[in-house]
Amino acid sequence: MPVDPTVPGLAAGAPAQPASPPAPAYRLEEQVGHLMRRAHQRHTAIFQDGLGDCDLTPTQFAALAKIKELGKVTQNLLGRHTAMDPATIQGVVQRLQARGLIHRKLDPADRRVTLLSLTDPGAELAERAIARAREVTRATLEPLDAAERAQLIELLRKLS
Repeated sequence: MPVDPTVPGLAAGAPAQPASPPAPAYRLEEQVGHLMRRAHQRHTAIFQDGLGDCDLTPTQFAALAKIKELGKVTQNLLGRHTAMDPATIQGVVQRLQARGLIHRKLDPADRRVTLLSLTDPGAELAERAIARAREVTRATLEPLDAAERAQLIELLRKLS
Protein backbone atom coordinates (compact mmCIF):
# COMPACT_ATOMS: atom_id res chain seq x y z
CA MET A 1 0.00 0.00 0.00
CA PRO A 2 1.49 3.41 -0.92
CA VAL A 3 2.36 5.82 1.88
CA ASP A 4 0.53 9.15 2.06
CA PRO A 5 3.39 11.69 2.20
CA THR A 6 1.19 14.30 3.93
CA VAL A 7 0.63 12.18 7.05
CA PRO A 8 3.70 10.50 8.54
CA GLY A 9 3.17 6.76 8.95
CA LEU A 10 -0.28 6.72 7.22
CA ALA A 11 -0.71 4.62 4.11
CA ALA A 12 -2.52 6.31 1.22
CA GLY A 13 -6.18 5.42 1.29
CA ALA A 14 -6.06 4.05 4.88
CA PRO A 15 -8.79 5.34 7.17
CA ALA A 16 -7.60 8.16 9.41
CA GLN A 17 -7.30 7.29 13.11
CA PRO A 18 -9.83 9.17 15.22
CA ALA A 19 -8.16 11.80 17.37
CA SER A 20 -8.02 10.81 21.03
CA PRO A 21 -10.27 12.94 23.21
CA PRO A 22 -8.50 15.83 24.87
CA ALA A 23 -7.34 15.18 28.42
CA PRO A 24 -9.64 16.72 31.00
CA ALA A 25 -8.44 20.03 32.36
CA TYR A 26 -6.10 19.73 35.33
CA ARG A 27 -7.88 21.22 38.30
CA LEU A 28 -5.66 21.62 41.32
CA GLU A 29 -8.66 21.65 43.64
CA GLU A 30 -9.48 18.06 42.57
CA GLN A 31 -6.02 16.59 43.17
CA VAL A 32 -5.46 14.26 46.10
CA GLY A 33 -2.14 15.83 47.15
CA HIS A 34 -3.60 19.32 47.20
CA LEU A 35 -6.64 18.20 49.20
CA MET A 36 -4.51 16.23 51.66
CA ARG A 37 -2.21 19.23 52.15
CA ARG A 38 -5.21 21.49 52.83
CA ALA A 39 -6.69 18.98 55.27
CA HIS A 40 -3.28 18.74 56.97
CA GLN A 41 -3.04 22.53 57.22
CA ARG A 42 -6.49 22.65 58.83
CA HIS A 43 -5.58 19.89 61.27
CA THR A 44 -2.25 21.54 62.12
CA ALA A 45 -4.01 24.82 62.91
CA ILE A 46 -6.47 22.97 65.18
CA PHE A 47 -3.54 21.11 66.80
CA GLN A 48 -1.65 24.34 67.48
CA ASP A 49 -4.76 25.94 68.92
CA GLY A 50 -5.51 22.95 71.13
CA LEU A 51 -2.01 22.07 72.29
CA GLY A 52 -0.19 25.36 71.82
CA ASP A 53 0.50 25.95 75.50
CA CYS A 54 1.99 22.44 75.79
CA ASP A 55 4.84 23.69 73.60
CA LEU A 56 5.04 20.45 71.62
CA THR A 57 5.44 19.93 67.91
CA PRO A 58 3.32 17.17 66.36
CA THR A 59 6.37 14.88 66.23
CA GLN A 60 7.25 15.59 69.87
CA PHE A 61 3.65 14.92 70.85
CA ALA A 62 3.67 11.63 68.91
CA ALA A 63 6.87 10.52 70.68
CA LEU A 64 5.54 11.42 74.15
CA ALA A 65 2.21 9.71 73.51
CA LYS A 66 3.88 6.54 72.23
CA ILE A 67 6.37 6.42 75.13
CA LYS A 68 3.43 6.83 77.51
CA GLU A 69 1.64 3.97 75.77
CA LEU A 70 4.66 1.62 75.69
CA GLY A 71 6.27 2.57 79.00
CA LYS A 72 9.87 1.96 77.97
CA VAL A 73 11.06 1.81 74.38
CA THR A 74 14.27 1.99 72.38
CA GLN A 75 14.80 5.04 70.19
CA ASN A 76 14.80 2.82 67.09
CA LEU A 77 11.47 1.21 67.95
CA LEU A 78 10.00 4.59 68.90
CA GLY A 79 10.98 5.91 65.46
CA ARG A 80 9.29 2.96 63.77
CA HIS A 81 6.12 3.31 65.86
CA THR A 82 5.86 7.03 65.09
CA ALA A 83 6.91 6.79 61.42
CA MET A 84 10.01 8.95 61.89
CA ASP A 85 13.35 8.30 60.23
CA PRO A 86 16.42 7.85 62.49
CA ALA A 87 17.64 11.45 62.11
CA THR A 88 14.22 12.90 62.92
CA ILE A 89 13.57 10.70 65.96
CA GLN A 90 17.07 11.44 67.24
CA GLY A 91 16.38 15.19 67.15
CA VAL A 92 12.95 14.74 68.76
CA VAL A 93 14.42 12.62 71.56
CA GLN A 94 17.24 15.11 72.16
CA ARG A 95 14.77 18.01 72.45
CA LEU A 96 12.44 16.09 74.77
CA GLN A 97 15.38 15.03 76.93
CA ALA A 98 16.74 18.59 77.06
CA ARG A 99 13.34 19.71 78.38
CA GLY A 100 13.45 17.04 81.08
CA LEU A 101 10.44 15.18 79.67
CA ILE A 102 12.16 11.87 78.98
CA HIS A 103 15.23 10.09 80.21
CA ARG A 104 17.49 7.38 78.88
CA LYS A 105 18.46 4.33 80.89
CA LEU A 106 20.53 1.29 79.98
CA ASP A 107 18.43 -1.84 79.56
CA PRO A 108 19.33 -4.14 82.47
CA ALA A 109 18.77 -7.16 80.19
CA ASP A 110 21.13 -5.82 77.50
CA ARG A 111 23.55 -3.06 78.50
CA ARG A 112 24.09 -2.19 74.82
CA VAL A 113 20.48 -0.98 74.56
CA THR A 114 19.21 2.35 75.85
CA LEU A 115 15.57 2.61 76.85
CA LEU A 116 13.56 5.80 76.80
CA SER A 117 10.86 6.51 79.35
CA LEU A 118 8.93 9.50 80.60
CA THR A 119 10.04 11.55 83.56
CA ASP A 120 7.35 12.64 86.02
CA PRO A 121 6.99 16.03 84.27
CA GLY A 122 6.94 14.20 80.92
CA ALA A 123 4.17 11.88 82.11
CA GLU A 124 2.13 14.84 83.39
CA LEU A 125 2.57 16.73 80.11
CA ALA A 126 1.76 13.62 78.06
CA GLU A 127 -1.43 13.07 80.05
CA ARG A 128 -2.54 16.68 79.57
CA ALA A 129 -1.57 16.75 75.89
CA ILE A 130 -3.34 13.46 75.13
CA ALA A 131 -6.55 14.76 76.70
CA ARG A 132 -6.33 17.83 74.48
CA ALA A 133 -5.39 15.74 71.44
CA ARG A 134 -8.68 13.88 71.77
CA GLU A 135 -10.43 17.24 71.37
CA VAL A 136 -8.17 18.10 68.41
CA THR A 137 -9.23 14.88 66.70
CA ARG A 138 -12.89 15.61 67.43
CA ALA A 139 -12.57 19.15 66.05
CA THR A 140 -10.67 17.97 62.96
CA LEU A 141 -13.34 15.37 62.14
CA GLU A 142 -16.28 17.57 63.17
CA PRO A 143 -17.52 18.24 59.59
CA LEU A 144 -18.00 14.48 59.06
CA ASP A 145 -20.74 12.21 60.36
CA ALA A 146 -19.80 9.06 62.32
CA ALA A 147 -19.75 6.77 59.26
CA GLU A 148 -17.60 9.24 57.29
CA ARG A 149 -15.18 9.53 60.22
CA ALA A 150 -14.73 5.78 60.37
CA GLN A 151 -14.36 5.58 56.59
CA LEU A 152 -11.78 8.38 56.52
CA ILE A 153 -9.69 6.74 59.25
CA GLU A 154 -9.81 3.41 57.39
CA LEU A 155 -8.88 5.02 54.07
CA LEU A 156 -5.98 6.92 55.66
CA ARG A 157 -4.72 3.68 57.21
CA LYS A 158 -4.89 2.08 53.78
CA LEU A 159 -2.98 4.95 52.15
CA SER A 160 -0.30 5.02 54.82
